[in-house]
Amino acid sequence: MKRLLYFIILSAVACGAYAQADGNISLRQVTVTARRPMKEIGVQKTPFDSAMLKENVALSMADVLAFNSSVFVKSYGRATLSTVAFRGTSPSHTQVTWNGMRINNPMLGMTDFSTILAYFIDQASLLHGTSSVNETGGGLGGLVRLGTLPYVPEGFNAQYVQGIGSFSTFDEFLRVTYGNDHWSSSTRAVYSSSPNDYEYTNHDKKVNIYDDDHNIVGQYHPKERNRSGSFKDLHILQEVYYNTLRGDRFGVNAWFVNSNRELPMLTTDYGKASDFENRQREHTFRGILSWDHNRSNWRTGVKGGYVHTWMGYDYKREVAPDNWAVMTRSRSKVNTIYGQIDGEYNPARRWYFTANVSAHQHFVRSEDKNIILQEGGNGIVGYDKGRIELSGAFSAKWQATDRIGMSLVLREEMFGEKWAPLTPAFFIDGLVARRGNVMLRASVSRNHKFPTLNDMYFLPGGNPDLRSEEGWTYDAGMSFDIGGESLESGSRAIA
Repeated sequence: MKRLLYFIILSAVACGAYAQADGNISLRQVTVTARRPMKEIGVQKTPFDSAMLKENVALSMADVLAFNSSVFVKSYGRATLSTVAFRGTSPSHTQVTWNGMRINNPMLGMTDFSTILAYFIDQASLLHGTSSVNETGGGLGGLVRLGTLPYVPEGFNAQYVQGIGSFSTFDEFLRVTYGNDHWSSSTRAVYSSSPNDYEYTNHDKKVNIYDDDHNIVGQYHPKERNRSGSFKDLHILQEVYYNTLRGDRFGVNAWFVNSNRELPMLTTDYGKASDFENRQREHTFRGILSWDHNRSNWRTGVKGGYVHTWMGYDYKREVAPDNWAVMTRSRSKVNTIYGQIDGEYNPARRWYFTANVSAHQHFVRSEDKNIILQEGGNGIVGYDKGRIELSGAFSAKWQATDRIGMSLVLREEMFGEKWAPLTPAFFIDGLVARRGNVMLRASVSRNHKFPTLNDMYFLPGGNPDLRSEEGWTYDAGMSFDIGGESLESGSRAIA
């Protein structure tokens, strides 16, 4: 009887909905308008959709950039060094920021994107050439901007994903979140491991075929397995935010990486994998404390951070049973203290001002302990140096008309005791046609890149008297929309 009653009620509701849908309902016309964000006037930017970052959780940011952008990604395979370069520049000319803090290694000036998981990134974008001056200096090629979002679903939520691949490859992904009106917390953890012993045909070797008289009658390329290529990586990211609901938000971000990787043997090496060890280990911690203060027409933010990286590289061979010859026992330690103050002010509809000041204090110690032991001394074969890096910028953006916008950026930087000349940048863009959203952009800027600590102090080969690189960058391009997708074309020149 109850089922029959439910059926009658559902049928009546369905009939009523059908009758209403069948009738003519007049809706008033609604016009939706939006203004282009003044903060990005003239900026050549490539944003990445959040779905793109999460479509395959096992990807690193090196894979995401290689599949979805025009930048050059040099990678030696999974869990190996992966670097990014813009427009023919080197990886050290690419700046990388995470939640506003530069994470380039001060020793080499570049970033290993194989250690940055897409699972840990909520928003990512590329700033090409001149556009990087808006964020930081030194990006002669461009800047990769990475970040996380403070917003999580309300209440407790958990997600667990496991990946199983060939050659005993395992990936474990876990995320636990909690959110309410004031608090939001997110914990992410990833553990990846694999012996990475895939089989391949080694075309760099030839094996001879002999007859009974020991004459060579043929050759072939042997099939081998990748030797000494295993990896075990652990990543943990903890974030906590507190929102006062009165325009203030406080945040804590802590990211820990523990990596243990073997470096594969050369394809021309005829030795056994058990006869040598070629291993790289890394422990990295990145932490940021932040405060954001928002009002109707202005905003200010304060950040403080700390980065610690310990890296060890060992290379040794077994020259006799239980007798190992140690060739390299390299150790490096990096400690960086970071601070930043930034602000934005929108006094009128057509004006927008920004200013920021940041400081990075690096302490670096690099040495080869194997050479120290052999020489029997206490000296350091490497270097033990510190350097402070200051950067400040001011920008004024003016939207002359609804179609034309202009921006001027002035940046000043100091590395150690050396100041760079003033770095100016000028941007302009214009909306040519609303249909198709046809827009022209142009920019010009000066930029500088100071030598890395390895460039100046590494022994042998370092030169403390190296001068900074500098040049002018010019950009011009056009963008338009077809079917909801934006297409861009342009040209650039670097002097």
